Amino acid sequence: MRPHHTLDGPPDAPVVVLGPSLGTTTALWEPQLDALTGHFRVLRYDHRGHGGSPAATGPFRIDDLAEDVLELLDGLGIAKASYCGVSLGGMVGMWLAGHAPERVDRLALLCTTAAFATSRPWTDRAAAVRSNGTGSIASAVVSRWFTPEFRDRAPETVRAFETALSTVDDESYAGCCEALAALDLRPVLPAIEAPTVVVSGASDEATPPAWQRAIADAVPDAKLVGVPGAHLAGVESAAEVTAVLLDHLVRS
Repeated sequence: MRPHHTLDGPPDAPVVVLGPSLGTTTALWEPQLDALTGHFRVLRYDHRGHGGSPAATGPFRIDDLAEDVLELLDGLGIAKASYCGVSLGGMVGMWLAGHAPERVDRLALLCTTAAFATSRPWTDRAAAVRSNGTGSIASAVVSRWFTPEFRDRAPETVRAFETALSTVDDESYAGCCEALAALDLRPVLPAIEAPTVVVSGASDEATPPAWQRAIADAVPDAKLVGVPGAHLAGVESAAEVTAVLLDHLVRS
């Protein structure tokens, strides 16, 4: 399934793909867009049933979501690109770098994990969304994406993310939850060849920093960087995350 996407930046520049987290859209990357388009052709996409992408019936696997990205790259004639992903987007990036290494130049993994301790929270969330819709979970889920200080400082931003999550197709969201329930990318991490940076939000409760440490320890020569903020550190600590990405992606 070819996802909805946007392309920004110079047409002849190297491509960087930006993968969003579960429940967010291409808008997640707005804080980094201006800086990245100074160096790259920036390709952002939406997961199934998110933003402008077509809805789909689950369950899905990470393989399915990653193959959507490969289909998109093939359709655009992009043989190789750097890839940056947040949470679910980062999981897609790990799959791509491990299974299609010839397609990934450099890799940035933000606030993500290669596996969860238990599948139950994700199967429970899939069932809740199928019964009551994404709007029923939006407030509770988004509250974990930001620190209390940021929620107090930027309530309109938080509400915008709640609204965006509430508009995600219920079945597509549930299917993505089932992909997370079955997630185990640990076997592919040692096979990743792309230079990799792993970014942790210091106050991330959704994917705690120890989980990013485990990724960085398993990916050859990966660099681990901590920044302030919670799960959507790229929004809460936009300048710090942008600086990390530019340092990793831009080569003199």
